[in-house]
Amino acid sequence: MMLLYAIFGVVIVVIIAAFAVVNLQQQHQVAAANATPTPGPNASMAPIQLITGIAVGAPAFSNPIKANPHLGLPVDGITCLSSEQTVLHVHTHLALFVSGRQLQIPAGIGIAPVPPQGCLYWLHTHDATGIIHIESPQLDAPGGGPFTLGMFFDVWGQPLTSEDVAGKRGHVTAFVNGMEWHDDPRAIPLGAHQEITLEIGRVVPPPNYVFPPGV
Repeated sequence: MMLLYAIFGVVIVVIIAAFAVVNLQQQHQVAAANATPTPGPNASMAPIQLITGIAVGAPAFSNPIKANPHLGLPVDGITCLSSEQTVLHVHTHLALFVSGRQLQIPAGIGIAPVPPQGCLYWLHTHDATGIIHIESPQLDAPGGGPFTLGMFFDVWGQPLTSEDVAGKRGHVTAFVNGMEWHDDPRAIPLGAHQEITLEIGRVVPPPNYVFPPGV
């Protein structure tokens, strides 16, 4: 009988330890997802304050809500839900330059006019600041790994390649936190306060933005 009690006690200890390890791993995942990167040496020295609701860049694209091609259907496994999700809630900034001229990333990307009240994809924009909202019911993207810029463009319904950004064609130079990105721009991860700059043609120093308070 004493042996059975001892075995039972060991099993309980192992179960408690396993739960503790899983909880610690989840805490590390959340901390990593919300970590704010340091701008690289190529970012402009003077930080630019982003203001919620104030557009950044020149208008260049049609209203993505009216032009939404998905009608609320899943995109890359990302669904369109009636409310914002909070398991992962971080923000990335995207800047787009064509021949040195900054273009707006439009408001309403990832917002579908599905009756009765519309829906939000886990990746979306509320305004034309260039801030991408990642509001997901899970920490990882569908299929594992981080959410990526390619997924955001898929939700937008626009192409993203090394020669084409939302229909603006030419050689694309990409920067992430001021450092040049040499791989496929679609693979750029969307992390907390990540600063992504895509430039077509003439390259200018990538901006260094300051996110609005609380964003």
